[in-house]
Amino acid sequence: MSRDPIPLLDLQAQHDAIRGEIAAAISKVVNDQRFILGPEVAALEEEVARYTEAPFAIGCASGSDALILALRALDIEPGDTVVCPSYTFFATAGAIHRLGAKIVFTDIDPTTYNLSADTLAAAIDGLSNVKAVIPVHLFGQACDPSVETVCRDAGAAILHDAAQAIGSGFSDGGKMGSRETTCFSFFPAKNLGAYGDGGMLTTCDEKIAARLKTLRVHGAATKYFHDEVGMNSRLDSLQAAILRVKLPHLDHWNDARATNAAHYDALFASAGAASSATPLSDGGIPVRTPEPPVPGARHVYNQYVIRVPAGKRDPLREHLNDEGIGNAVYYPKPLHVQPCFAELGYQKGDLPESEAAARETLAIPVYPELRREQQERVVETVISFLSR
Repeated sequence: MSRDPIPLLDLQAQHDAIRGEIAAAISKVVNDQRFILGPEVAALEEEVARYTEAPFAIGCASGSDALILALRALDIEPGDTVVCPSYTFFATAGAIHRLGAKIVFTDIDPTTYNLSADTLAAAIDGLSNVKAVIPVHLFGQACDPSVETVCRDAGAAILHDAAQAIGSGFSDGGKMGSRETTCFSFFPAKNLGAYGDGGMLTTCDEKIAARLKTLRVHGAATKYFHDEVGMNSRLDSLQAAILRVKLPHLDHWNDARATNAAHYDALFASAGAASSATPLSDGGIPVRTPEPPVPGARHVYNQYVIRVPAGKRDPLREHLNDEGIGNAVYYPKPLHVQPCFAELGYQKGDLPESEAAARETLAIPVYPELRREQQERVVETVISFLSR
């Protein structure tokens, strides 16, 4: 007898819980007939600023656009050097490339999959013209604040890519979005997801905030009067209204994800698995779970990512698919070896931790509505396969 599938993400379960609120919010926008920017977007910006403890929040059309807009506001120009990790979604580096800047890729810390102070310092060693660094807060976990110290020592602007990390917190107590300039994505699969594309920037700099508001509307502070060439990146009112319904639920959903992650940690540990702080080469059950966040930090688990030997990862995926268990690889090919960046001269082996993570990691379901018995089935399926 076949068993019910367990999706990687169950957006329908989330929608069912707030269906009435969503319908009312959409109806209001339709009745008002104000679909682009307008009062719903302004209200969401105020609410996100308050939530992230940022002085300013500016809505835009997507998380990818947020990165481009932020780099423009930081005056990144052709020839400038911008540093980012190779193990991330394409948009991080794509934004740099689109502005004609030079990309310098960094390796990652194998425990957190984020930049560390050491990996960043190694990447910029000997470089004298680093204009900006983009720390990516991957899978919902904030980078260590020591990364920011390295950026400041290098005289580089800091642009936080928090597309997967709204609601997360730094180990020093700072809330994601509360410092420098930060980019968020509201892609439907994110912890705070729209019913289409959407993005947001937060910043502590009033001048940057004003420029972002101009850049998102073709560079026009006043309609039809263009101070510079911007882009069309306006957040629409329907998405803003939906996100306003969802935002008050975000902390509860993030807490549920963290609870599910802790339950996974315990289930895997009882089977003999260790955390990602222990290399796979150390032996034992060949699976590693995410290292829990350090004291003071908050991990919001946009993904729960396990690590298995490279030769077992894809067969495990096939087995999970056969068993009806959702899974995904984030990301199967690091950016420094993508064909579109071949001109940068990177070779296979240049960033070994990024390449190993691409071969060995696998995301399993962790969404807030996931039930305990479903988690137990996921863990049992993974462990039984890896124990063969």
